[in-house]
Amino acid sequence: MSERCVEVEFGPERVRVPEGGYYDRFRMNPDLDEVARDPATGNIDFFRRIPKQQVDSRVGRVWAPNFFYRMCSVQLLYLAPAARLRAMLPQPLEPLRALPGRGLVALTFFSYLVADNDPYNEVSIAVVVRRPGARGPNMLELIKSMRRRNVYGHVLALPVTTEIARMRGVQGYQLPKWLARIDVSMEEGVRANIAAADGTPDLTLGALLAALRAVPSQSRINTTNMLNLIDGRWHQTKVQTNILNHAEQMLPKGVELTRHGGPMSQLFDGLGVGKIVRMDVVKDGQAVLNMPTPLSALDPKGR
Repeated sequence: MSERCVEVEFGPERVRVPEGGYYDRFRMNPDLDEVARDPATGNIDFFRRIPKQQVDSRVGRVWAPNFFYRMCSVQLLYLAPAARLRAMLPQPLEPLRALPGRGLVALTFFSYLVADNDPYNEVSIAVVVRRPGARGPNMLELIKSMRRRNVYGHVLALPVTTEIARMRGVQGYQLPKWLARIDVSMEEGVRANIAAADGTPDLTLGALLAALRAVPSQSRINTTNMLNLIDGRWHQTKVQTNILNHAEQMLPKGVELTRHGGPMSQLFDGLGVGKIVRMDVVKDGQAVLNMPTPLSALDPKGR
């Protein structure tokens, strides 16, 4: 891909993207046969069963959903005081308690290597929350969500490395995105970091890479449901991840996360995160980001 950039329209704004990249060529409506010929994408049959459509959004008519043809990620799941999490969540969201008085915080580093809106990296800090309308014991709900690989969360921070990723997230989804330098590597163990605005380190992660397991495409699909307010009304945004090569560890050893005092470190401190209970690594995967849909169950006007 050329290092040169071109300026394209995105809603009422203009943004620079790589010349000859996927966004420049396809404008979010790719020819999948042409994408399949790109040696960097691998098998893309997963996307052929999910037709794109033009839908209304906060920035006008857009093609959706958004496809990530090749990605990797590492997620650390931490225990944190439920009282602190509840204080950070907008009403009526409730933290999903894993233990009495303890909820869960997920720190995730993503690297999107081939995507409709071109390559970029991202870091998420999110609180795991109860499913809207859920009743009964928290532990039972947690077990069911893990078994079904279907979780709900509220994102507190979501910095990214490119302007189009920032603009799409802020204007299209009203997510807390800003530009930051983020690096993710899984060549020799797991290495990831994010810098503060002045370029100094914010969070740095180093971890041993557990034995990876390859699985057939579409045999292991995880679903994450982001719950957030858009223009004052509750919405749900579904992300489906088709895992191809992964590792998971309960109570992982050899994980070092260093906080250097930047905004992500401060957020982590404020949440009171403690013990790491799980680490999930996706060395090779694919993802689909759907458009937000109204969630009247959480909206007082919809009750």
